[in-house]
Amino acid sequence: MQLLAVDIGTGTQDIFLYNPELDIENGLKMVMPSPTMIVHNKIRHATRRGDSVLLTGYMMGGGPSQWAARDHLKAECILFATVDAARTFNDDMDYVRNEMGVTIVSEDEADALRGITRIELKDFDMVALAAAFASFDVQLNPDAIGVAVFDHGDSPPHYSDRQFRFDYLDQRIREYNNLAAFAYLSTNIPKIMTRLQAVANSYQGDAPLVVMDTAPAAVLGSMLDPVTARNDRLIFCNVGNFHTLAFRMESNRISGVFEHHTGEIDLKKLDSLIDRLADGSLKHADVFDDMGHGALLYSETPLMTPAVVVTGPRRAMMRESKHQPYFAVPFGDMMIAGCFGLLAAMADTIPNQDVRDAIRKSLHTPSGKPPWELV
Repeated sequence: MQLLAVDIGTGTQDIFLYNPELDIENGLKMVMPSPTMIVHNKIRHATRRGDSVLLTGYMMGGGPSQWAARDHLKAECILFATVDAARTFNDDMDYVRNEMGVTIVSEDEADALRGITRIELKDFDMVALAAAFASFDVQLNPDAIGVAVFDHGDSPPHYSDRQFRFDYLDQRIREYNNLAAFAYLSTNIPKIMTRLQAVANSYQGDAPLVVMDTAPAAVLGSMLDPVTARNDRLIFCNVGNFHTLAFRMESNRISGVFEHHTGEIDLKKLDSLIDRLADGSLKHADVFDDMGHGALLYSETPLMTPAVVVTGPRRAMMRESKHQPYFAVPFGDMMIAGCFGLLAAMADTIPNQDVRDAIRKSLHTPSGKPPWELV
């Protein structure tokens, strides 16, 4: 059996391929540039050459790719995009066309364009992953796949996408109060989660696909670190390249959460947010009005000196924290904590019972086998 987990962030995409008959530490790992960084670099190269650019494919993560697109247009270069690709920048095509200056074209018009640099957009590129593994004589043929991306959702016109995302988080937590509830089989994705749906639409394989939000995946993976399992009252903080999210957890249930933009905070502010999340005084407006996404509290009962667990590529921000946090390293590797969380969620989501059982066993029971003993 072969299982593939891909955690796609703003800076990197973290890739884990393993056979559950082996100890999980023997899985194959790659930490590579994120899809949006790959597109960012391709657009920047085209800008330097003075090329016109056509974006095709699917909606995907923005950030760096959108910044490069803006710079391309500021340099008085032409940028074409199909509607699906343009949704990477904004769901409102009038905004993309009139505010950004992107020329929106139909699929037929895109096919007819000549003498331009073509860039296909997609978060999950199975062909590229297969080629990377093939260079090390590994055939990629997974029995199940998990992909995590950050999705604001398809907010209505004139409604904040930050507020829309927090409305969604609130609804899922109130209904299920389970981190794995943010994972979906590809045939069961809510219509409002358009980036998750775009990942499913771009996938052409036969193996079952599970998609999940990145932040809950990272926290769920961090919970597999045995040190964190010794406490049932914790605050998990994922300091990502673009977003920082913290979950207040009590007996594996969510009792609070906040989410901010990493670029808008420093250690002093983050420590204060964690203090108020713990003591029950944090308000949604405290984060939302500071250009963050928001905060939710489901219990005003203070957590007295909770253990603080940190993960994420920008975790160094917390090294001097007054909370003296524990830096989680599930299975010895912090950078793919999200992949481990994806696997845990897949065990609750994949229909195939054999796959579910194999994942659960491998996450909690060492096999003791080296790779050469596999038949």
